[in-house]
Amino acid sequence: MPAKVVAWNHTNGSALTVAPQIKQLSDLAGKTVAVPFWYSIHNVVVQEMLRQAGLQAVTGTPTQNQVKLLVLSPADMVPALASGQIQGFIVAEPFNALAEARNVGHILRFTGDVWQNHACCVVLMHESDLTQRAAWSQGVVNAIVNAQQWIRQNRQETASILSRSDSHQYTPHDRDVLAQVLAPTAEKYSLWQADGAMSHPSWHQQRIDFQPYPYPSYFATLVEQLKTTVMEGDASFLKNLDPQQASAELVDDQFVRHSIAQVGGMAAFGLPENSFTRQEIIAP
Repeated sequence: MPAKVVAWNHTNGSALTVAPQIKQLSDLAGKTVAVPFWYSIHNVVVQEMLRQAGLQAVTGTPTQNQVKLLVLSPADMVPALASGQIQGFIVAEPFNALAEARNVGHILRFTGDVWQNHACCVVLMHESDLTQRAAWSQGVVNAIVNAQQWIRQNRQETASILSRSDSHQYTPHDRDVLAQVLAPTAEKYSLWQADGAMSHPSWHQQRIDFQPYPYPSYFATLVEQLKTTVMEGDASFLKNLDPQQASAELVDDQFVRHSIAQVGGMAAFGLPENSFTRQEIIAP
């Protein structure tokens, strides 16, 4: 399909949420964990964590030291956890915060604490729009970058705007649940570090953050990770997929570089100026 990734939406913003009786990864042996999609950052990260704990991901009935993974709609994950159909799920917010609010689960690990500042969602656009409607495409990317910068500066207000109590009702979630994601208290961060949900305090990560630049290194590493990720269906095409070539063909950063410059550069997103390359850090 002739399409390009032109920007990132949010970074981090996902977690592995488990039933109350699950205290550590090893407790998931023989249990079932839901992922939103086989080709997702969530599936990649949870399997990194399971391997680190000596557990094997499978798609069938799990035996000793195995964990069954299944695909489930995010909206169905909290009810499935509450009813005991699954013992954990890994997905984007605010469903992790919703499980916390309903006291049916707790966060075992934030994904951004495993893969530092990973992308969760991206902006994908038709290549024909980029080439034939360049001004319009630039306007789209400008709007997204401006929104990200505004959210970083107005986290509490963003929670209100996105809540179901707002007149627009953009989401069906309570403001308190969204605020727990967008603007957690310093006390919450201390608790997460104490219980291991955040084991890399030096990363100074946000539970969810916003940074629009689509680092090519991320996509190359993601392809590499997918090659060893268990999933259902025919994934044989991954075997001969070159990570660097895939990344080069996927990313078009010309529009987002212009947008970033307009809002004050990478410093507007808490990053060093002109930091358009990085090293991917995965530390389960």
